[in-house]
Amino acid sequence: MKVSVIGAGNVGATCANVLAEKDFLKEVVLLDIKEGTAEGKALDMWETAPINFYSTKTVGVTNNYEATADSDVVVITSGLPRKPGMSRDDLISINAGIVKSVTENVIKYSPNAVIIVVSNPLDVMTYCAYLAAKVDSRKVFGMAGVLDTARYRAFLAEELNVSPKDIQAVLMGGHGDTMVPLPRYTTVAGIPVTELISKEKLDAIIERTKTGGGEIVNLLGTSAWYAPGAAAAQMAEAVLKDEQRIFPVAAWLTGEYGMNDIYLGVPVKLGKNGIEQIIELQLNTEEMAALNESATAVRSVCGVLDTMKLF
Repeated sequence: MKVSVIGAGNVGATCANVLAEKDFLKEVVLLDIKEGTAEGKALDMWETAPINFYSTKTVGVTNNYEATADSDVVVITSGLPRKPGMSRDDLISINAGIVKSVTENVIKYSPNAVIIVVSNPLDVMTYCAYLAAKVDSRKVFGMAGVLDTARYRAFLAEELNVSPKDIQAVLMGGHGDTMVPLPRYTTVAGIPVTELISKEKLDAIIERTKTGGGEIVNLLGTSAWYAPGAAAAQMAEAVLKDEQRIFPVAAWLTGEYGMNDIYLGVPVKLGKNGIEQIIELQLNTEEMAALNESATAVRSVCGVLDTMKLF
C-alpha cells in the first residue's frame, strides 16, 4: 500500500511520519514545491526506521507527481497560511488555485485514490478538491472533525483527570467558530459526560474547542501540526485497513440532515471506498439550529470560490 502526502510543511511531514511509524505501508511519498524540503524530511524519517523499528520507506520529491503514481490514499496539506493584511477572500483565492492544481495532478497519476484534504480554509478547499477531482464524492473528504474532537476529548480528559482513551465524542459542522460539539453524544467509558462535569465547565471546554486552533497560534505564532498531522494519518489508516471506523469528517451532503450540495462535518463510516456511509443522528431542535447556522457560514465561504469561476 502507498500513501502520498502533498505538502511537506509541518502538518504534511507529521502525517507522513506518523503513517511510516505505524509500519503497515510499503511506501510514503512526500511531495513539495520547495527544492530539497521533502527529500530532506523524508530522508530524516527513513533514518529513524532502524531506531523506531519499522519498514515503511519514506521518499521525498520536488514537484514530481509521477512519484505519487498508484497511491491508495493522497493527503493534501498544500496551501499558504493567512498572513497579516490578507482577507479571507484573498486566502481562498490563493489556496484554491493551489489545491485545484494539486488535485488535478494527483488524479492524473492516481485516478482511484481516496483524497483527504487538510488545506485551509478546510471546508471550501475540500469543495475545491472535489470539483477538481471529478470523482465520486465518497472519495474526497476533509479532515477537521477528527482534529476538533481530539481537542475536545483532550480538554475533557484534563478537566476530569481521566484517560483520553475512554472519551468518545461527536462534533459536527464547519471547521472553526461555528463548529457544533454535541455534549449529548459525549461519553466517558460509556457514562454521559453531563453526569461527570458541571454545565459551566463543559460550556467553557466547548468554547475552548471552538478556538483551539487560535490558542495554538497565539502560543506558537503559527498553526498546529502534531494533532492535525496525526488526525489525517488516522483517517488514512482507517481507509487503507478498511476499518469501518466512525469519524466526523467534512463530507458532501446530498439530502442528509436536510442539506444538499455542501461539504459539512458529519459522522461517517470510513473504509476501503472512502466514505462508506454518512450517519444521520437524531438531532434535537437546538442542535439542528446550530448545525444550520454552521452550514450557512460554510456556504458563504464556498460562495467565494464559486464566484472565482475556476471550474
